[in-house]
Amino acid sequence: MCRTSTPTPSLKRSAALPNLRASATHGRRILGIDPGLRMTGFGIVEFIGGRLVCVTCGGIRTGGGDLPERLQVILRDLATLIALHHPTEVAVEKVFVNVNPQSTLLLGQARGAAISAAVLANLPVAEYTALQVKQAVVGHGKAAKEQVQEMVRRLLDLPGAPSPDAADALACAIAHAHAAQGLLGLRTTGFRMRRGRLV
Repeated sequence: MCRTSTPTPSLKRSAALPNLRASATHGRRILGIDPGLRMTGFGIVEFIGGRLVCVTCGGIRTGGGDLPERLQVILRDLATLIALHHPTEVAVEKVFVNVNPQSTLLLGQARGAAISAAVLANLPVAEYTALQVKQAVVGHGKAAKEQVQEMVRRLLDLPGAPSPDAADALACAIAHAHAAQGLLGLRTTGFRMRRGRLV
């Protein structure tokens, strides 16, 4: 169950999750980030009793300002999130190269702001491609966003599906948590794919 908070106006928690306070003590706590110039998804998971639990998740809306202002919002709000929830490590989704080079460049700058927030807090940063994350969480790299949302909900035992951006960030954190077991480690949980559907 995700414990959520909204320390600044641009931080938006996932609406499907209850608004509970974060615990004061924790062990290994991973912040997953899905960078985006308009919306940056975030999700924090923690190992509790040998299983992963969602601490908080949501999105950072950057508004309609120019590029420097948007990057400032991402950096500032992630720094606030880190100060509030004290993650011990960070996992960031890598930028994919799409048809539009300008879009790829802008997304890379948003990702740079996210990584800067982590390194300024002296946190180790790991990077994963979208294909690696989907393969680790769903079982194949071509999974649709709805499949990622549903699998994240199941794996973290959430009361509802998180928003797409939050789900991608949580999936990145989950993939990092199980990286030591190999990116397909989560397939041992009993969930599997059949004809494009989770069963």
